[in-house]
Parts: sequence; C-alpha cells; structure tokens
Amino acid sequence: MDMKKLSLLILPLVLCILAGCGAKVSQARYDYKSQVLSANYDGTYVIRVHIRARNAAIAFTDAQRKAVKEVIFSGVEAASDGVKPLQPILFDMNAERKYEDYFNAFFVDEGEWTKYVSLHDKRTGTTHYKRDGRQMLEVITVSVDRAGLKAKLIADKILVP
Repeated sequence: MDMKKLSLLILPLVLCILAGCGAKVSQARYDYKSQVLSANYDGTYVIRVHIRARNAAIAFTDAQRKAVKEVIFSGVEAASDGVKPLQPILFDMNAERKYEDYFNAFFVDEGEWTKYVSLHDKRTGTTHYKRDGRQMLEVITVSVDRAGLKAKLIADKILVP
C-alpha cells in the first residue's frame, strides 16, 4: 500500500478523533447543586435552583419540587460564606424508599408539597436560562417553608421529634 492510500485512510480517523466524532456536549456539566441564598425568621428559606426542562412552565414546577425534595432529603449548600448550609429534615438515608407510598402521594402534581413552596421572584428577567439542544437550563429562585414541612412530617409520623 502506498503512502497516499494510507494517508487517505488515516486522515478521516484522525479528524474523527480530533472532532470527537460529532459527540454532543455532556449535560452533566450543567448539573449544579441548589444553593441557599437566605434564611428568614419565619422558617422559610430562599433557594436558587438549577433545573433542566423543555419549557419554562415545566421548569418552574420541577424547580419547586426539586427544592422541596432537597430540603427534606439531602439538604442544600450555602451560596456564600454569610449563609449556613441547610441540613435535611430527614437524616435517614433510606427515608424516601422507606416511606415510598407516603412520598409518592406527597409529590404528585398539585400535591401537598405545593403548600410549602412558592416562586420567590416572579419579575421578568429574574429567571436566567441557557439553551442546551432541546432543553433549557433554568436558574429559578424559590422560597421553601422548612418549618411547615417539618411540622407536616411530624404530624404525619414520618419524623419523630
């Protein structure tokens, strides 16, 4: 095989490797953690949530649901040095699985969880987004009533005080 034919075989391979064969950019780089922006005296917390969705309506609902789940199960990190990170209400790592029936009913669309969260800032321009293929990365600020959630979980005997 002469060098010209060999270079014609190797050139597409090298170009494919350098170009990444048209690979899509991983969405994993957009998986940011939510952050506590402030705590209020009434037991509510203002949280910045990063969420991917196809449109704004879905993003707002999913961001609120995500914030409530994080407050209950995983906690939320602090956005700055002046704010404390938010500890989860339930420290049991298997709580979501252990009380699966309860939380499946709790987190249905328009379920009980909606009573404990609201959009913090509804003004135009306060939600930021980036387009990523068919999805958008939205940054949404919500308020979560942690004290109310804790009282609800105690009343329903999910959390023992």
